[in-house]
Amino acid sequence: MKLVSWNVNGLRACVNKGFMDYFEQMDADIFCLQETKLQEGQIQMELGDSYQDYWNYAEKKGYSGTAVFTRIKPISVQYGMSEEDPDTEGRMITLEFEQFYLVNVYTPNARRDLSRLPLRLEWEERFRAYLNELDKHKPVVVCGDMNVAHEEIDLKNAKSNRGNSGFTLEEREKMTMLLELGFVDSFRYFYPDRTDVYTWWSYMAKVRERNIGWRIDYFLASTRLTPYLKDSGADCHIMGSDHCPVFLEMELDESLQNA
Repeated sequence: MKLVSWNVNGLRACVNKGFMDYFEQMDADIFCLQETKLQEGQIQMELGDSYQDYWNYAEKKGYSGTAVFTRIKPISVQYGMSEEDPDTEGRMITLEFEQFYLVNVYTPNARRDLSRLPLRLEWEERFRAYLNELDKHKPVVVCGDMNVAHEEIDLKNAKSNRGNSGFTLEEREKMTMLLELGFVDSFRYFYPDRTDVYTWWSYMAKVRERNIGWRIDYFLASTRLTPYLKDSGADCHIMGSDHCPVFLEMELDESLQNA
């Protein structure tokens, strides 16, 4: 099973920059998007008959938004964390499958001036509780732009970025707490010491060319899924957005039912 996640930073723009070529090349079973930045009816996707598509639009036009294209029919689909907690920014879609939950997420950014850091940290608390509840029933795969470089190895210039949005101690601690709850960062599971693998680069001149980036896009998985994980990585060469796609390969079998 192949899963792909990509913050496209505006799907309409990304489609004009080769999105469908990559989509068709990957031939993924599940393809998740963040920052679609559109409203219902503003794009027509030619995905083929094998895919079902699910969209969570932000109320604010041209902002945020998530989508999932899946060949595997879900048992259920939920937008946001609960009906009592409306997801007005279109940040989350949860699909329940027979053997696992998939959570596609676009985590709120703390902003450059950290003005949204308190909201971000409060959101992280609710998000961790939400995943914990799901994990009591079935294993969980979480993917998306989580807007944090967890460790110093996950960004090029760690020293000069300490305390900056996406690399504050508070944001990094929230990721640590989530992993300690019973999740693994699938990329680091396979490649614990690999350096210079990033998923986001600033639009400043020659930054991506020089690979001065951050790894802020993830596939996390419930720890009990690790025997079924086969590979995880980032397609850093794929353009079309300021983020690159990330992927996870799994091979599930009946033994997972008793995991």
